[in-house]
Amino acid sequence: MSDVELVLRSTRVVTPEGTRAASVAVAGGTITAVLVHDADVPAGARLEDLGDDVLLPGLVDTHVHVNDPGRTEWEGFWTATRAAAAGGITTIVDMPLNSLPPTTTAENLRTKQEVARTKAHIDVGFWGGALPDNLKDLRPLHDAGVFGFKAFLSPSGVDEFPELDQEQLGRSLAEIAGFGGLLIVHAEDPHQLAAAPQQSGGRYADFLASRPKDAENRAVENLIAQAKRLHARVHVLHLSSSDALPLIATAKREGVRVTVESCPHFLTLTAEEVPDGATEFKCCPPIREASNQDALWAGLADGTIDCIVSDHSPSTKDLKTDDFATAWGGISSLQLGLPAIWTEARRRGHTLEDVVRWMAAGPAELAGLSQKGAIQAGRDADFAVLAPDETFTVDPAELHHRNQVTAYAGRTLHGVVTSTWLRGERILAGSEFTEPRGRLLTRHP
Repeated sequence: MSDVELVLRSTRVVTPEGTRAASVAVAGGTITAVLVHDADVPAGARLEDLGDDVLLPGLVDTHVHVNDPGRTEWEGFWTATRAAAAGGITTIVDMPLNSLPPTTTAENLRTKQEVARTKAHIDVGFWGGALPDNLKDLRPLHDAGVFGFKAFLSPSGVDEFPELDQEQLGRSLAEIAGFGGLLIVHAEDPHQLAAAPQQSGGRYADFLASRPKDAENRAVENLIAQAKRLHARVHVLHLSSSDALPLIATAKREGVRVTVESCPHFLTLTAEEVPDGATEFKCCPPIREASNQDALWAGLADGTIDCIVSDHSPSTKDLKTDDFATAWGGISSLQLGLPAIWTEARRRGHTLEDVVRWMAAGPAELAGLSQKGAIQAGRDADFAVLAPDETFTVDPAELHHRNQVTAYAGRTLHGVVTSTWLRGERILAGSEFTEPRGRLLTRHP
């Protein structure tokens, strides 16, 4: 204990063994011990007594579109990582689109890493992309350290990232499985989407009808079949349709290597409350009915859904037109995911231990980030300090992501992040940030 530099003390520390009063010792950016609450503070160490505020592991968000470089007017590493830190997130993994260039070659990965290097307030990793024509690039990207590969089964919304058909999916999945990689998939079936009624305008009911549950269900069913055939590891992104949960649960019981995530907007917002013309609520797949949301929470409770991540997909305000057919589809929630989920979770009888499992441990496990996601000796000393009973009303002007468009405007949420810590250094206190201290992460240990 002679090398301990910092001790964080709280009456409520959320650990893998449960919540308890404890003192957490830190040296060299790493947690060295979780001790009893009144443990002696080693000579030379600094004590931070957090009182009754809850000490959580820093959250891990494996689904973030930073869009930098190329579409930095939509978002950027500086603004996205500040918003994440303000929401108690200490690690993100950036999606391979909507930046220009997309992360579909090792050279493009290096371009993104150089852009992020001096701007990251928190740790940042990268997903690669699987396209119809980049099969030869998958292994080099894997060797360069991406955490896995994203594919779309229906149009992505940007021309430079086309979708895979079933034959192309099989080829990419076989290649990725051959070197032990992970494929993460936007699962909506294009044939089901094409058969659905398509109508422009501001009625949310029309938009919802254009992205039916059957599109997700069919795509998930096909993905599971491919994973089973190839003994491959796959992950279903942003699950919206609760009807797909039995398919996933059965596949897991049969030993198929499939995991699934959902998102704060699917778990806290409902179709019934979306005003016509309010395209800040548009995302694909869409926010569905309250009964569907109840079933998603049941899927979280029984472990069918493995984690909750943001799918932070921002754009400039002008792209959020009042026509659901043409407006950009994406919801910005990096800063608000934790309080949004905690507000709904506590209402449904869940605990902060559940939230940590879904938003820290689960995403860390998905990406193989063994140093992240838990308050445990040997892990990185990444923390979020939360006042769980305090409330605030969402004011878009106070959000740190680049374009202050949010579906949560005016909502009163429980849970105020009072400080955020990265490897034992406080990077945010109240509204004050330090200079960027984030590191670029790769899949390699």
